[in-house]
Amino acid sequence: MDAIGIFKSGFIGIIGRPNVGKSTLLNAIIGEKIAITTYKPQTTRNRIMGIKNIENGQMIFLDTPGIHRATTPLNQLMVAAAMDTFRSSDVLLMMVEATESAHRDDLMIIDSLRNIRLPVILLINKIDLVRKHTILPLIDRFQHLFTFVEIIPVSALTGDGISLLIERIWEILPEGPKYFPDETMTDKTERFIAAEIIREKIILLAHQEIPYATAVVVDSFKEDEKKNLIRIQAIIHVAKNSQKGIIIGKKGSMLKEIGTRARLDMEKFFATRIYLELFVRVTKDWTHDPRMLGEFGYTEKK
Repeated sequence: MDAIGIFKSGFIGIIGRPNVGKSTLLNAIIGEKIAITTYKPQTTRNRIMGIKNIENGQMIFLDTPGIHRATTPLNQLMVAAAMDTFRSSDVLLMMVEATESAHRDDLMIIDSLRNIRLPVILLINKIDLVRKHTILPLIDRFQHLFTFVEIIPVSALTGDGISLLIERIWEILPEGPKYFPDETMTDKTERFIAAEIIREKIILLAHQEIPYATAVVVDSFKEDEKKNLIRIQAIIHVAKNSQKGIIIGKKGSMLKEIGTRARLDMEKFFATRIYLELFVRVTKDWTHDPRMLGEFGYTEKK
């Protein structure tokens, strides 16, 4: 990255099946937590942009929902958002896990790559969980499945391999303009970030189908600069009456815990005090309602 006078820029799509570490990678590259992460699959529902500025380039990373065999309308929209990244990227990063051989959804994604003309870098993630001698056979396996421009073992959690990845991406990117000011980290609004932080806590604290039946909408986001305070009101939408009771918990205990954890994370991210109010509303079968999917921000972007 030392070519004098050359400025490069471009869009880098991060794709892969659910729970391979795409959001963790984005956060590691940007150096801030702009995408929520949990150990549960299908945590990411929207495409999230993270912007990394280097001395002679700007890299715009696109974190995407996991690509899988979707059946519900919500999941189909999530997969469509991920697949749309193929058309808007200059480089693709396909992520797989070092902890197992090629998954059937990995093979499905590779098949979908055969008709595109983009450089694709394969990232073998979670190398911190395996012994080094197990990685070479996995590299060999994927080399025979697709012509990747590079295969890089990484650990999104520890940061291993990230600097090498940035170097390789810069080499591939075309010359281009600076799309965003230096201080911009993401294209998402503060309301979106706040809603995602709340949803992350629901995913971590609730069980079974509850996290997948919830949507969070920030109704009010008001900054009080004199008091160094942001007042946030948010609604947690659930699909059934029974789910409302679970989210609220006995004497409001679950809702209180969600709110406390979300508030602490928001105070770190926004670097100010947060006053957070949470409400729970039943929006019957919203995950199957195209109108509500649109209102909650899960419509497919053209």
